Amino acid sequence: MEFNLADLFEAVVDAVPEREAIVDREMRLSYAALDERANRLAHALAAHGIGPGDHVGVWLYNGREYLETMLAAFKLRAVPINVNYRYVADELRYLFTDADIKAVVHEPDFAATLADIRSDVPLVGWAVARGDDYEAALASAPGGGARDFGPRSADDLYILYTGGTTGMPKGVMWRAEDIFFGALQGGNAGGAPIERPEQIADAARAGGGRTLPACPFMHGTAHWVAFWAFFAGGTVVISPDRKLDAGRLLQLIADEQVTFLVIVGDAFARPLVDALEAADASRARPDLSSLAGILSGGAILSPAVKDALIELLPSTIVIDGFGASETGGQGQMIATTGAADGRPRFRVTDETTVLADDGTPVEPGSGVVGRLARRGRIPLGYHKDPAKTEATFPVIDGVRWAVPGDMATIEADGTITLFGRGSVSINTGGEKVFPEEVEAALKSHPAVFDAIVVGVPDARWGERVIAVIAVRDGQVAPSIDELAEHAKLHVAGYKVPRGVVVVDNVVRSPSGKPDYRWAKATAAGE
Repeated sequence: MEFNLADLFEAVVDAVPEREAIVDREMRLSYAALDERANRLAHALAAHGIGPGDHVGVWLYNGREYLETMLAAFKLRAVPINVNYRYVADELRYLFTDADIKAVVHEPDFAATLADIRSDVPLVGWAVARGDDYEAALASAPGGGARDFGPRSADDLYILYTGGTTGMPKGVMWRAEDIFFGALQGGNAGGAPIERPEQIADAARAGGGRTLPACPFMHGTAHWVAFWAFFAGGTVVISPDRKLDAGRLLQLIADEQVTFLVIVGDAFARPLVDALEAADASRARPDLSSLAGILSGGAILSPAVKDALIELLPSTIVIDGFGASETGGQGQMIATTGAADGRPRFRVTDETTVLADDGTPVEPGSGVVGRLARRGRIPLGYHKDPAKTEATFPVIDGVRWAVPGDMATIEADGTITLFGRGSVSINTGGEKVFPEEVEAALKSHPAVFDAIVVGVPDARWGERVIAVIAVRDGQVAPSIDELAEHAKLHVAGYKVPRGVVVVDNVVRSPSGKPDYRWAKATAAGE
């Protein structure tokens, strides 16, 4: 047995076959039942020509079918490809072509769009819609639910397509063994990774817990969290809501006795805070006593929202996690109230450091800002893009690093202070402004519900800092002078916004990440 994702999952199935693996709407699946359904789908895919190395598109909302498709692909040594369900036809043509997708499992709603682009993506063969067609394919699969697949390898691929903050989506390629240790907690979430693949069975028997990934499965954070839970022998609870309904989410946590909730930054946390406050005001808060922890992954919690969560859920540990598609999980920090500067700070392993412009590690406590980097268990590179691979995964003095572009510094105590993605930083009068810290300052204003900060061209300063904000219900939009005075309490004067654009809703991806391209266009238009 190797560190292969399908082999490891099957070992968990054999160790805890009757334990609940998935709760999804009306269906509850044990590990044995989930394994059988994934086997059936794997046989159906194989009958339509899918084999080792082939790419299977997963164009679905959250649901058991998403995870079943991933597992089925892994069982065949094929590669599941996450398809962003917000993409329009031109973006889908690019993704299907770039990703070499040969089969696709999709929502019924997407059938018309698939028909429109099909002639432009001739590699796509079998396509099956979730629902009756999907269930019929499982029921009639040659070989049924038998687990009769050939040997697999630790070198089998996992590919995660990520759009990042700029540019076209790109596929990050990981070896199965590397993603297992680099992003899936190594079979022992929160503890020392297992040393031999056979140990996964004992870890599953001793594990458990009930995890609710509130973010879309089409993004890496939710993939990783679901498989953390599987490899720990836990239960994945799936929210039936396609858009976040914080009140319903709280009720689901109570009904299913969820122990661990995963969200993505303020886009999820702010509505949760509002729902908790509303529930307390009406004395109708669901019983959340089971909720031991909340992890924010993929986007950092702002101090004001973090403080509110801690106050409203005093018996729940709130954790800020940091990582990227190109690095896996890099660090975590248990949240505390009253952070002085509002900047996220993480404890990391010795595989992570900050590299200066010349490629040398930044001296701890020097205050030098460089690029966050990770070595060791990192991706192979980008699918079909050697130039980007060479730029993001450089070899420095014989060591290969993943350097996706996040700017940071190392404190004297060895912790990493994160400033943000360099590609969206603002250069105003020669000074560099990282949007995330200004956004955090603005979101601590009582009238601001959400904010994105961007730079727009300025004849004198090069770029001018502009805030795009959404106002909380029942509040009056603050003036730029009021926002500036508030921001000065938290950030240096050159970082303070010089203009504000008020919108009904700040545009973010379904995972909660800010859409800086939209914000920049909106700010420039005003």
